[in-house]
Amino acid sequence: MIIIEFLVSSVLLGVALAMDAFSVSMANGLNEPNMKTRKRIMIASVFAGFQFLMPLIGWFMVHTIIEIFSILQMFVPWVGFVLLIFIGGKMILNGVMEWNGSSDETGLLRKRELFVQGIATSIDALSVGFTISDYSIVKAIMCAMIILIVTFFICLLGLRIGRYFGVKLAGKASFLGGMILVGIAIHLII
Repeated sequence: MIIIEFLVSSVLLGVALAMDAFSVSMANGLNEPNMKTRKRIMIASVFAGFQFLMPLIGWFMVHTIIEIFSILQMFVPWVGFVLLIFIGGKMILNGVMEWNGSSDETGLLRKRELFVQGIATSIDALSVGFTISDYSIVKAIMCAMIILIVTFFICLLGLRIGRYFGVKLAGKASFLGGMILVGIAIHLII
């Protein structure tokens, strides 16, 4: 019974944590509807990898340097906010330029931007390390692995949904994707 409770709580934690990554995946799919399968897998893997690492970093901090992190904890949502506003704003600008016919941008997601998105969408998972701080290291890693798997598949779903609507909304997709990222950034602060 304890194992089932652990699995269910880890899956639910994974679903909750993956919602930002799901939304950003939708925005990416919307922005690039002709994305290749390999790139979709890479995007889902990056988001899932960060969702795996952040709780473990939080767990480690609780067990080593909690005093320092407790001071910095209030800045965690602001870091995600700034990163998402930057990326979303750039997408909105590209969308406006597309409407005016003056865009030289391809709208394709670059690896640097994907890395920033991965950090921005997983920064809240850092505090999950506090909630699992009573777990042993093995149990914490198992929980993080479940979060990774759940995030991976949720992000693939987000990319698929985004691609579907990206094809339907061609020309407006970059602007709409940027608005989604800005909305997520505002949600992080609220």
